Amino acid sequence: MLTVLAVENYRSLRHLIVPLTPLTAVTGANGSGKSSLYRVLRLLAEFASNGAVAALAREGGLDSTLWAGPGRPADGTPVALRVGFAADDFGYAADLGIPAPADSLFDRDPEIKAEAVWSGPMLRPATVLTERAGPVVRVRTGRRWNTVPHTLRSFDSMLGELSDPSRAPDLLSVRDRVRGWRFYDRLRTDAGAPARAPQIGTRTVRLGHDGADLAAALQTIREIGDAVELDAAVDKAFPGSRVEVAAHAGRFTVRLHQPGLRRPLEAAELSDGTLRYLLVVAALLTPRPPELLVLDEPETSLHPELMSALADLIVTASAHTQVIVVTHAAALLTAFAREERASVLELRKDDGRSYLAGQGLLDEPPWAWPMR
Repeated sequence: MLTVLAVENYRSLRHLIVPLTPLTAVTGANGSGKSSLYRVLRLLAEFASNGAVAALAREGGLDSTLWAGPGRPADGTPVALRVGFAADDFGYAADLGIPAPADSLFDRDPEIKAEAVWSGPMLRPATVLTERAGPVVRVRTGRRWNTVPHTLRSFDSMLGELSDPSRAPDLLSVRDRVRGWRFYDRLRTDAGAPARAPQIGTRTVRLGHDGADLAAALQTIREIGDAVELDAAVDKAFPGSRVEVAAHAGRFTVRLHQPGLRRPLEAAELSDGTLRYLLVVAALLTPRPPELLVLDEPETSLHPELMSALADLIVTASAHTQVIVVTHAAALLTAFAREERASVLELRKDDGRSYLAGQGLLDEPPWAWPMR
């Protein structure tokens, strides 16, 4: 389980060390930094696929994402962008910066200056397993350090680039675990949403990011997952209703049977809120739970009466997978506040800087960054 998320100089997140629990809800006013914190998690996941530099480019480049408020050098010298996390048994952090001027059209691409993977909850010299400074990577073997005979390019992460298990087994373990994280912020419910149309069906233990394979995911839960929990989740949200998956010529579609209706509603007829709820059900009741599942405003389009059912789903899922929820919904926050394994974190903003409400410097989890 992740215990700490750390970031420096990313948009409004000048300096933030966030404690995490099995179920963490992040809330706050519009513009307080919630979306930025969500993006930090996605950025960390991109390092495992060697896509962090490209991800920053899609956001407008490092110049656009770096903190631009008080504390940044007045001469325009860019500060470092740092992101990292710690878990019960390992941690990872990366330090990115603007490269030195060069004769290249890519001279504004950020460089990965330093990376580290360590054992235990905190980075210390004695806990470092693999470290990268510039292009050089060193791996600890017992009490000895061995330099990996493969220099990295400035835009390549050691987490995504090195693939020799004999040289960096701990690195590969971390990479594989991070690649298993799941994010849901693009589940489509509009009139043209792919989940509303019949789709080729195959066993689906992981709902796709846009929800196109909803029907296959629900049928997979019914056949090899918890069908009882699936039926209970639908009945609690829509009393007396049940969901089924119909198949024709290999294409699957969702149907919802409701009391009083002589025929089931087809996926194309479902309201945005009903479809959204079924998508979240498919994500949370996955037969193959990930280590970490992150939801961005799952309450979007949902009727207030569905909040209790949604909260129960999320709380139940947090018993076997760590869940982070970014939400505005007061009903969800109230429900989470009653749970022992849950925490509610409120972000606020002052002078352009996001901070965690109620957290002083002495309240921060212990954290250290790798050296360049």
